[in-house]
Amino acid sequence: MRTYPTSFYVHRIKPKLAGMLSAPASSRLLWLPVHGSVIALAAVAIARGWPRWWAMPLLSPVIGLAFAGLMFLGHETMHGAVVRGRWAKSLIGFLCFAPLAVSPRLWNAWHNRTHHANANRLGVDPDMYPSLERYQSSGVIRFSVDNFALGGRRWRGLLSLAMGFSVQSVSMLIRARTRLQLSRRAHRLAILETALLVGSWIVVAAIVGAIPFVFVYVVPTVIANVVIMSFILTNHSLSPATEDNDPLLGALSVTSPRWVEWLTLGFGYHVEHHLFPAASARHGRTIRTAILEAWPERYASMPHRRALAALFRTGRVYRDATTLVDPRSRGAWQAPLFSHEQRT
Repeated sequence: MRTYPTSFYVHRIKPKLAGMLSAPASSRLLWLPVHGSVIALAAVAIARGWPRWWAMPLLSPVIGLAFAGLMFLGHETMHGAVVRGRWAKSLIGFLCFAPLAVSPRLWNAWHNRTHHANANRLGVDPDMYPSLERYQSSGVIRFSVDNFALGGRRWRGLLSLAMGFSVQSVSMLIRARTRLQLSRRAHRLAILETALLVGSWIVVAAIVGAIPFVFVYVVPTVIANVVIMSFILTNHSLSPATEDNDPLLGALSVTSPRWVEWLTLGFGYHVEHHLFPAASARHGRTIRTAILEAWPERYASMPHRRALAALFRTGRVYRDATTLVDPRSRGAWQAPLFSHEQRT
């Protein structure tokens, strides 16, 4: 299938969407006090032992979902879809990324600048799995893919859901100078921001105690990782590599029940997001309609659970741009691992 740059699609359909793209979705900010209150109230309840001991773990998923919800809000905010001012974006991003201790400065370099400009470019996109050549030349990458990547029907690959986002965040922070081209000063500030966030959670641990902290933070962080990574891994990992940053070829939108879409702020509209990153995902359905009217044969989406199942079954290493392999089982699959003609 022929590839096109993002600008090709944007120039064609932007006139139809100009009205909705002109103003930020500031009402999304209401999620900030909602999630913050849920986290605070549940944490206090656990710390003070208000529920019985067997009920404490039931509050952890609630906190974890709020952690993930804040991350989705921070994602939209840092793209300018919620507020437009630089300092406002940084402040709200800092609050939203606090649960998972991600520096807004790091996120901007990692996600906004590097990933969006190089989506699905082998060796350049920081969110992409490796080429076969890179896999074979690096023992660290082989160990990581063989033991933690979600693929090859290996159940231990579920670890990439449970802790993948947190692990990658640390990796990006360590390698930000070379991987993300952060300046020395920006890198130091990103480390400082991360240290402040980590330090705040150390204070929380000292206040609530070790056992309550497991339910206040450790378990919720795992749950937040699972929610976030279940979307991140399906965004691009079933798609072919592309040098043209073609979002209709190199990205996949996933569909979920309306209540899931509501709680995750429409994060599943990922093709739409790569076309218009500064647009709130509340416009995802309208943007999707415009894409389907213009390129019905190129747009792809599938149910979220089916995308996760496809990830579990297939390989994560790129032998070439359109062939994904599992080096251990020697299985091979042609990307994209979904049909553009049978959209659901």
